[in-house]
Amino acid sequence: VLGTSRSLGEGAPEVVGLSPSLEGGISQGEVQFAKMFINNEWHESTSGKKFATYNPSTLEQICEVEEGDKPDVDKAVEAAHAAFQRGSPWRRLDALNRGRLLHQLADLVERDRAVLATLETMDTGKPFLHAFFIDLEGCIKTLRYFAGWADKIQGRTIPTDDNVVCFTRHEPIGVCGAITPWNFPLLMLVWKLAPALCCGNTIVVKPAEQTPLTALYLGSLIKEVGFPPGVVNIVPGFGPTVGAAMSSHPRISKIAFTGSIEVGKLVKEAASRSNLKRVTLELGGKNPCIVCADADLDLAVECAHQGIFFNQGQCCTAASRVFVEEQVYPEFVRRSVERARKRPVGDPFDARTEHGPQIDQNQFDKILSLIESGKKEGVKLECGSSGMEDRGLVIKPTFFLRVSDPRYLVRGAIFGPVQPILKFKTIEEVIRRANSLEYGLHGGCFSRRTWDKAPEAGFPAWKSGTVWINCYNAIYAQAPFGGFKMSGNGRELGEYALSEYTEVKTVTIKLDDKDP
Repeated sequence: VLGTSRSLGEGAPEVVGLSPSLEGGISQGEVQFAKMFINNEWHESTSGKKFATYNPSTLEQICEVEEGDKPDVDKAVEAAHAAFQRGSPWRRLDALNRGRLLHQLADLVERDRAVLATLETMDTGKPFLHAFFIDLEGCIKTLRYFAGWADKIQGRTIPTDDNVVCFTRHEPIGVCGAITPWNFPLLMLVWKLAPALCCGNTIVVKPAEQTPLTALYLGSLIKEVGFPPGVVNIVPGFGPTVGAAMSSHPRISKIAFTGSIEVGKLVKEAASRSNLKRVTLELGGKNPCIVCADADLDLAVECAHQGIFFNQGQCCTAASRVFVEEQVYPEFVRRSVERARKRPVGDPFDARTEHGPQIDQNQFDKILSLIESGKKEGVKLECGSSGMEDRGLVIKPTFFLRVSDPRYLVRGAIFGPVQPILKFKTIEEVIRRANSLEYGLHGGCFSRRTWDKAPEAGFPAWKSGTVWINCYNAIYAQAPFGGFKMSGNGRELGEYALSEYTEVKTVTIKLDDKDP
């Protein structure tokens, strides 16, 4: 991985066909796949428009990408619809071979892992080693996990009357839509694409406009593997055009969206107005992380640190509310600040770097504005607080102390490297505070004797889709991912994801009375 003959920066891999420099980005034409992928072919947009994608580390333009609109979505949906018709090559393919294609796609992702991680780092600014060892590892494991499920999706035989045979079939829904976010562009795409294809559906993808490059590269691998034309289609563009057209399209039967609550509501509203298409929403959270006095503080400090500062705080799973029992609060704060001040910031292609830039200027400005608002309200700022000179869009790891629960810093989605640390006295009190928001995605608790101290701290008390005990961000392809309340509907990953991409059909057969 670390051998290099065409430098992408210190510690980066050789990538054939790309020659970026940290000073000047890369020129148009050096990114091979910048058109839309429809019916296994590369297309220019119907309108002739393009949009630029930028490297947030350098603020330089990487390249221009074809900008889709409703006519392009229509073209992609027609290709996906045709590929789904009974008798098509995709529908004739048996389940075992669907799984084989997904395994082969995983093989190619593994083969081109350095290329994809490099594109992801250029497009998002996240450290290369994070992209390589976390994002790409998750992609490969997710593809292989769902590849194994392809020939194991089964119905049930249901006992009824003596002269009736009744059973269920789990059948693919049809054309699915996937609208993916910019924080984990390829990983979130694979989370949607793998179960959809495993179940026999076809799919139309809209990658986030800030980060379209890895999705388009994946299109080239889809074709190389040999998926039939129209099974996977990728239309880059913007939410109000491509996203809206997909959400309201009458021939898309299911849509999966990851993003904000505000946009998630628009997606669901458009889906209900069109054809009542099924909708899976993952809408983020304001996740509580509880540290009890008997916790392993070294473990709790490191997990809370990674929980908020990993990916520059741009995670729906971020530990963005930390509650610490008052006896250990001063020591926890001291160790957390010490750890944050040692967090290496720099060139994302440097193997030592842990912390990169925010995704774009808008996000950077929003986070700094919220930090400034907190300071003006008199909340104690322990460290951080500003952008870093000569570091582009990088914001220092930031802690706020003496902040009350009603403050936006505690209740609102900042989506950046900002962590309020709050005190609590009793388990009953902190569980009530943890459950008090409209979000319910994840939660974590650190205690050596959680169950003995107070049963109320156990997982039944949490109103969230995932509870982590003495760990954080422990995400596996086998385990369902999703939230309660305003954090979304439905589940991704695990066997539970299969139900989001299948319809259940009941078949009842009346037997001849003469049959034994």
